[in-house]
Amino acid sequence: MSLALARKYRPRRFADVAVQSHVASTLRNAIGSDRVAHAYLFCGPRGTGKTSTARIVAKALNCLATADGEPCGSCAACVAIRDGNTFDVVESNAATSNRIDDVREDLIPLITTPPSDLRRKVLILDEVHRFTNDAWDALLKWLEEPPPGIVFIFCTTDPSKIRPAILSRL
Repeated sequence: MSLALARKYRPRRFADVAVQSHVASTLRNAIGSDRVAHAYLFCGPRGTGKTSTARIVAKALNCLATADGEPCGSCAACVAIRDGNTFDVVESNAATSNRIDDVREDLIPLITTPPSDLRRKVLILDEVHRFTNDAWDALLKWLEEPPPGIVFIFCTTDPSKIRPAILSRL
């Protein structure tokens, strides 16, 4: 089975991020100095690397042999994240799971469960501008008082549709 070109050549380290190198450098420095926020918002048009960068952040936060915030790519944590074999890095698409019931049934159990195999649980939520107001209300409590060991990464093409109460916590 062959991979699509976009997946085959997707950046796997901060050093591989081409056009958004200033963002990658900032994130790498934050991770290297252990000054990590509990929630991030990645914005930009389709194809600019929001989800790819979120995956790199997940690796860097959990890498067993990180060097100055750069994930090694070969330790057990990096390999598990790359291959999608861990329950501690979860990707969800808000284009299809955007209602309050989806948040209550799918996301909140993930948020309230501590990391099992890795140091930090990373929840990557793509297309978050599609969340309903009720879904945001259900997540707001967890953004205000996140449990230890969790990092939220919200990706969107339209940040203007995200409520100011949410933006102020990212």
